Amino acid sequence: MDALDIGILGAEGLVGQELLRVLEERRFPASSVRLFDTDRTPGVEYYFSHRRLEVVEATPDGFRNLDMVFFCDGIDSSRRLLPAAVQAGAVVIDDSGMMLTDDSVPLVVPEANAEAIVRHRGVLGNPGSSTIQLVVALFPLHRVNAIKRIVVSTYQPVSCSGTAAALKELTAQAKRVLEGRRVCPHIYSHQIAFNVLPEIDVFLDNGYTKEEWRIIRETRRVLGDDTIGISPTCVRVPVYFGQSQAVNVEFESAISPEEARKVLAQAPGVRILDDPSVSFYPHPWAASGLNHVFVGRIRRDASGSNSLALWIVCDNLRKGAALNAVQILEEGLRQDWIKSKRRRA
Repeated sequence: MDALDIGILGAEGLVGQELLRVLEERRFPASSVRLFDTDRTPGVEYYFSHRRLEVVEATPDGFRNLDMVFFCDGIDSSRRLLPAAVQAGAVVIDDSGMMLTDDSVPLVVPEANAEAIVRHRGVLGNPGSSTIQLVVALFPLHRVNAIKRIVVSTYQPVSCSGTAAALKELTAQAKRVLEGRRVCPHIYSHQIAFNVLPEIDVFLDNGYTKEEWRIIRETRRVLGDDTIGISPTCVRVPVYFGQSQAVNVEFESAISPEEARKVLAQAPGVRILDDPSVSFYPHPWAASGLNHVFVGRIRRDASGSNSLALWIVCDNLRKGAALNAVQILEEGLRQDWIKSKRRRA
């Protein structure tokens, strides 16, 4: 595997910091790592493989000597800086969602559609955390019994907002509520402490939020089937880390919970936790810091013979963002679909 000169744009954000941890844990062969942010905190330093790293201001000229760059600083930064990174010859893995409507840019979940990496022309899309965990769990089932319809409710933690400010707001609000004081929300439209908000990103004219529409578009693209009906509802919950999903899936033909468990037990990236008799099922606290997508409460849908209900949980910052991006790069290098500048020359 090539040793690469790597950049991380959005290095001070939650996903950027998780990327550093994942790269180090997996001993990724990075000959150098450069950290960028569009709103950096002066004097802040980070470490990678015992090397001290400083975050520098992101500019179009900063990507010249890099083989690849992870973009995780939001859609505005991607619009402004991504073309410069590609022009400099770097391969970009973009986490902003900017590539949602560009069918020429592959959206990749390696457990489902790794072969799409070969189509990249300098840019690859890292889907949203909701899509990633949903696809990892459902693709193995879709491969043996085609999915016709998905109804999914996501319970998304404040860390899905991508900033430490969201974590601090939940902590501060919880403290004020417990002390009997009033709360003034800043990050979200309403109080998040001891509350749930069915609003993630802006509302569209069709009544769905932008996050919900992203799940529809991304899931169809990664599964390679535009005919799948998908109805999502995304909810912000007062949890720090770990996203949960209540999912109802209608298949082409009948499938039993036992059959589904057998398929998922052999699926890459999936772990089954499913024994309700002893309250054994996935939950965010237990999934935090782990790499797998956890599936439990697999049961027949009482309203449809061809449908199953599932409960799916994963760490939204790891598999839901940073780990998936690193796996895209690793698989691309392994298959020789992504190359260093030296090998491309």
